[in-house]
Amino acid sequence: MLEEAFDLLYTKFKIQFYRRILNRFESREATLTTVETFCVECILALGEPTIAEFSNFIGISTPNAAYKVASLVRKGYVEKIQSETDRREYHLRPTKRAHSYYNISREYRHSVMKRIRERFTPEECAEFSRMLDIIARELMPELQLPAEKAAQKARTAKQ
Repeated sequence: MLEEAFDLLYTKFKIQFYRRILNRFESREATLTTVETFCVECILALGEPTIAEFSNFIGISTPNAAYKVASLVRKGYVEKIQSETDRREYHLRPTKRAHSYYNISREYRHSVMKRIRERFTPEECAEFSRMLDIIARELMPELQLPAEKAAQKARTAKQ
């Protein structure tokens, strides 16, 4: 029962995102391939990774990652920013265009969150939030994102 409920929820979020992206193809707004869309999402999730960090995270060779990044730069979704500490290194910064692309899924999540707050009590929402936090931080250790690492360091420093 739990697996089925989670699968249904996850599938609905994915399908809503895909439907919105495919709708952009219909109006000729979309310029990203499916793989590029996934790459942009990973770069956004990683913050401002280097090409090496990006390639390691998604499990592809650095030259293959550099090729994908070059395409995203050409299309205006990512810019390469030279590191201030190591001038040989470049960080991948998502552009406003990338953020607007990503907002397609964010808008729907906000709508669902609003419905959750309207449907459930504040106590139920707090418990749901607590459970999601445990799932994301404790039960998915193989996918620790930079924002989580920073928050963890801050929590450790307070203790």
